[in-house]
Amino acid sequence: MKEKFKDTDYFSLYALCDGVYAAIAKPGQGAWSNSGIVDLGEELLIFDSFATPSAGYELRKQAEEMTGKKVKYLINSHYHGDHVFGNQAFADTTIISTSLTSKWFDEKNKIVDLKTEIEETEDYLKKLKDQIEFTADRVMKASLTNQYKEMAAILKDLPIMKLVIPNVLFEERMVIEGTKRKVELHCFGGGHTPSDTFLYLPEEKIGFMGDLVTVDLHVPIYDPEQFSAILENVKLLDIETVVPGHGYPGGNELVCTLEKYLAFLIENTKEAVKNGVPFKVLVSNLEIPDEYVEWIGVNGIRGNLSKVYAFYAG
Repeated sequence: MKEKFKDTDYFSLYALCDGVYAAIAKPGQGAWSNSGIVDLGEELLIFDSFATPSAGYELRKQAEEMTGKKVKYLINSHYHGDHVFGNQAFADTTIISTSLTSKWFDEKNKIVDLKTEIEETEDYLKKLKDQIEFTADRVMKASLTNQYKEMAAILKDLPIMKLVIPNVLFEERMVIEGTKRKVELHCFGGGHTPSDTFLYLPEEKIGFMGDLVTVDLHVPIYDPEQFSAILENVKLLDIETVVPGHGYPGGNELVCTLEKYLAFLIENTKEAVKNGVPFKVLVSNLEIPDEYVEWIGVNGIRGNLSKVYAFYAG
């Protein structure tokens, strides 16, 4: 990865090649997840819009000032708020996702009553604060603290937040051709959520992966079998630079690390279910490899073990 060339309050910008940039979120400041900026020639494409309108507006401002071009497309990788709550900054653009992502976005992210939403978020933050105070585990304390800061940033923006759902839908593949470069959107199914899209630049060999790839994070799992299959298919593409949904860009080792993590969860839970081992016994007896001990996530590895166990136990 090249050296960063610009910092903002919410993210740092890195040039991956001429006209392609990774916007890497600063922890606890309101961006929460990573984004991408792609110069198509006459216009710009943005991949994911961050967790708050404020961060989304800053992303658009930086992209357009840096290139002197206007944003035409915004891609939503999946429906989670940390990737789409900045959509309103791009309300006048073409916002693209799969039909399933759009459906879940509309159903799961509704703000029915602002006052109630604010009160519920404040209550959640209070509970997080109590957890932080009484948690002795260093990694869990760091995970909870980051969650608290990110949710506090969302709370701050709630009064101005407008949820803007995608207006152009695709299913498995979409190609967008600009005068300068061609990009591909792919959805191989749902692993992290019911539908996960990534952005592939074939000439530049760059993949903006959303939360299909994260770094040192117990990323929540929706379907372990599909997740593994998706990563297998990703490895068949010619990708040299991987931009994760959370963490710093790297190479294919990022895909391999997550694939190995999923295999660890799947193999151990399948064996436990097959032998009738209760979940509590599995968790208490399972030796966690050192390489995952420092990974963050408010539910930790136990949360993913629980999801995978439930998946195979039926």
